[in-house]
Amino acid sequence: MKVLQLFQYAYLIFAVLFLYDAISNWNVEDKSPYLSLALAALAIFMFFFRKKFRKRFEDRGKL
Repeated sequence: MKVLQLFQYAYLIFAVLFLYDAISNWNVEDKSPYLSLALAALAIFMFFFRKKFRKRFEDRGKL
């Protein structure tokens, strides 16, 4: 179960990295930050999805 928790927080690390990439490329002419913003939003969604899934899996074992 510790491995699932590590992967859960890895999504937050990736979200921060993608947000940094989007901010650093915001005013650059040839680069678009929208893909990085979309990936950051996806990483944040996956963090909460994994958190809910992990709690549901732990609660199922307690019954």
